[in-house]
Amino acid sequence: MRRRPPMRPQQKAKLVCFFLAAVLMTLAVIATTHLRTMLGGLAVTRVSNLVGTVVTEAVSDAINSGEIQYNNLISLEKNTSGGIAAMQSNMAEFNRLQSAITQDILNRLGEMSDIDLVIPVGTLTGSALLAGRGPGFTVRMQTTGSCSARFENQFSHAGINQTTHSIILYVDVSMSILLPGFRTGTDVSNSFSVAETIIVGDVPDTYTYFDSGNDIRDDAFEYSINNG
Repeated sequence: MRRRPPMRPQQKAKLVCFFLAAVLMTLAVIATTHLRTMLGGLAVTRVSNLVGTVVTEAVSDAINSGEIQYNNLISLEKNTSGGIAAMQSNMAEFNRLQSAITQDILNRLGEMSDIDLVIPVGTLTGSALLAGRGPGFTVRMQTTGSCSARFENQFSHAGINQTTHSIILYVDVSMSILLPGFRTGTDVSNSFSVAETIIVGDVPDTYTYFDSGNDIRDDAFEYSINNG
């Protein structure tokens, strides 16, 4: 049986180098995956907060400037006795406001297209003890987004003869975030009550209240006995 010749020092060195290279590549892949996950999470949080601020400021400016007026959006038609008979929406004004608010938000988002994300070195280790510690390095990310706005009517009872009519503005923003080597994204949704009024109707001659905590049949039977 022939023996395998011993490895030469040069062959051993090549084998060690190959092994070290494989280990380093594995560690690099793990570190890159960990870094990508961490950067993606931090970027999404940062962008979501900025988008929420931008949308809130845009809607607040529209309200404070008097651009959103209930009387410009809704017309109340009354009957001969002075009561409200119908409500009519000014769809042209609704559409104009939706377009104007959407464009304003897009313009503001365009101003924050380049964002610097400063991350402490200790945070990248994944250790809770080192999180937020050490010098920070800056990662520049680029963002682009789309926006949609829509109005909805909402009615709720405010009393025996009163109804609250609210106009709710829903704003949905979809952001794409470009980071070194990969891309991620986030969706941000907000809702605002931009106009409200209380509609007062006629006071009914009789009013019956059933406690939802009891069986409604027992309440109805007791009412019919006492008022039969």
